Amino acid sequence: MKVFCLGGAGRICRESTLDLVQHTDFERITVADYDEKAGREVVEWLNDPRVDFVKVDVNDHDATVKQMKGYDIVMDGTTIALNGKTTACIAEAGCHGVNLNGFGEENQYADIFKEKGKTCVPGFGMTPGTTQMMAMHGANQLDTVEIVRVSHGAYRPFAFSKAITATTTYEYDPNLPTRTVFEDGKFIQVPPFARPRDIALPEPYGTHPQYIIPHSETVTLAEALKDKGVRLIETRGTWPQKNMQLVRALYDWGILRNDKIMINGKEIGVMDCVAEYLLNSKEGTETELYGYALHIEVVGTKNGKKMQHILTHTHPKSDGSVPGWEKLRAYTRNVGIPMAVAVKLIAEGKVKDTGLLIPEYAFDPQDVFDELAKREIYIHEEINELDD
Repeated sequence: MKVFCLGGAGRICRESTLDLVQHTDFERITVADYDEKAGREVVEWLNDPRVDFVKVDVNDHDATVKQMKGYDIVMDGTTIALNGKTTACIAEAGCHGVNLNGFGEENQYADIFKEKGKTCVPGFGMTPGTTQMMAMHGANQLDTVEIVRVSHGAYRPFAFSKAITATTTYEYDPNLPTRTVFEDGKFIQVPPFARPRDIALPEPYGTHPQYIIPHSETVTLAEALKDKGVRLIETRGTWPQKNMQLVRALYDWGILRNDKIMINGKEIGVMDCVAEYLLNSKEGTETELYGYALHIEVVGTKNGKKMQHILTHTHPKSDGSVPGWEKLRAYTRNVGIPMAVAVKLIAEGKVKDTGLLIPEYAFDPQDVFDELAKREIYIHEEINELDD
């Protein structure tokens, strides 16, 4: 089988590609990226005869489809802004597909994947992706589900890449319609920094306030748990505290609106200026603590008793004591590895159906957990009986 690693030169997708090299027997693994220099550097870094490079421009639909044809799976590590275009190419090329984001642009191609007998799983990284597997693991043990709270801490610099800067400004866009909670059968739009809640993440990350973010878990879990009577679904996130302080200031001062101003006779967005500075500054490209931390709470009933399942995850330390997990790689590997796991499971036939599938309908959570454990990423569960 052959896999096409779209956006494979990126910081996260290169970790996904490394995982395919280390843990699969694909006969061909193609790093596909617009940045030829970076892409060829990744090929050299991977140092495996199965790996090659192809330059691709997803804005050229026909050419990209032609390049994808003949591959079994496309692992799509491109940005949110490109996922509509990339999914259109994957569908037409007749490949299976997985991406990191799952913000809904992919849904319009569901019929094509189904007609061609292929599977596309949008939004399968650490969050979204692994988070839904953890929530479903808890929910599957309950007769009814009342509450699901998905929380995570992403410990990385504010601006280690342009894609991450774009994600930050997207998630805290004051007018974003997809920042919702599911409550009493309805999706309710909320503003940035809504519903603060202190979440205790595994050490060394600690307890900090988290806020509602526009992730797909809220929508997909509402669908997956509709028959269990779920009443409330909230998805929260946080970053290093300095990052959160900065985002809050950018929001309060209206800078995240990215209003256009004139500088030296040129029109430029205010946030574009800030983003460019951060991308080229020590403050924007470094942080004290690196890594990822998940916290999933599922509350429901089992045999008439009110139960709480709390699931967390841990990974190798980022302090340099574990080779390959140093500093930023503790973050990028956490995001990239689950996407590679999804590709591996599709290749092995361990996916539940064809068509465009939300993560909950695609994989058995235990299959995902078992693969993550092979990479020293572990899922932990605490079960408590609650007073009514």
